Amino acid sequence: MTTTGGRSSKQVSEEVLGLALERFTIEDAVRLGVHALALAQAEKLAIIIEVHHGSRVAFKAALPGSVPDSDQWIARKARVVQRWQKSTLEMRLAAEEKDTTFNEFWLVPESEFGAHGGGIPIYTPGVGMVGGFFASGLPQLDDHDFLVRALRSFS
Repeated sequence: MTTTGGRSSKQVSEEVLGLALERFTIEDAVRLGVHALALAQAEKLAIIIEVHHGSRVAFKAALPGSVPDSDQWIARKARVVQRWQKSTLEMRLAAEEKDTTFNEFWLVPESEFGAHGGGIPIYTPGVGMVGGFFASGLPQLDDHDFLVRALRSFS
């Protein structure tokens, strides 16, 4: 059933926890979006990027070649991150490790919840989840890896 390239939910969880930011204001959310946009433009990626501060959309950009369906993918990924406060890839892998799918395991409709790589919670120390970071338009591992690269290089 594995579709995610040999990664484990534990590895992805540790990776995402290691991306915690010291602070995350609305200004930081916009700066993260602008930073991710510049990376995506430099790599000529046909994606949609969205950054949430709390549950509020602080930044959104659709790059050339991206498709409107990606908006719905991000909405579905955001529901997963908001509800479980974990990355979409981690949630998918945790289900695969139980030899099932995310939607079957949690009994949630696939039309509303999408556990596909490309949704990462933003954490700050002592607070926990303070926002979310999303990408859609690439294969799921590439969406996830893009977000990780963007957060690692964000200052």
